[in-house]
Amino acid sequence: MINKNIRHFSKSIAVLLICFSVLTACKKDSIYHDYENTIKEFDGNALQYLQAQKNTFDSLLQVLDRLPALKDSLTNKNITIFAPTNQSFQAAIKNLNIQRKAEGKSAMYLRDCSIDELDVLTARYILRGVRTTDSYAPFVDGLNLLTIKYAYPMHIQYNKLNASGFVGGGPQSIIYSDPKGSIFEKNWENANTNAVNIKTKNAIVNILAPLHDYGFNEFIVRVNK
Repeated sequence: MINKNIRHFSKSIAVLLICFSVLTACKKDSIYHDYENTIKEFDGNALQYLQAQKNTFDSLLQVLDRLPALKDSLTNKNITIFAPTNQSFQAAIKNLNIQRKAEGKSAMYLRDCSIDELDVLTARYILRGVRTTDSYAPFVDGLNLLTIKYAYPMHIQYNKLNASGFVGGGPQSIIYSDPKGSIFEKNWENANTNAVNIKTKNAIVNILAPLHDYGFNEFIVRVNK
């Protein structure tokens, strides 16, 4: 009788553990589900959104102050922007000045850079039209879209991270690439997003990861004159 009760008790514990595991997994999955289906909204235009994020986009805003046409597009045009953070600019400037020091040249900063070159590079982060990740998801191999200025083709690859043991069960992300005019991906310069689908009055804002260097590996070549 004792052995029978022990076996019965053991089975009950096993059932409880299985139920707990299932509930825990469901709870974890629901976090990602909520993330996936909640598009953040900001009551203002794209420029106002960048301005509202303190200590995050100061460098980008400084550059936009020198580029009135692009700045206006963030206020009045329907766009999708992949916004580089301060860290992206800091890395680019640091690498530039390492190169200039080796060449015996004085340090340069964003205020010193050619407006024309900044215009070309910054335009690559701004696409025509308002698009969320839903626009990219159907394209398994990604797709090319044109920038708002210069009609430069950039490549967008939708990606959904794994979570809780489920493939594609996690948050969404985008790999944003400059193809450099090449069909071979090994020649592309890629940037990953940290946040996507931030909705404003006129735009969708995607935030690039801080490891991205502003300029898609062209900054030094273009401004080191």
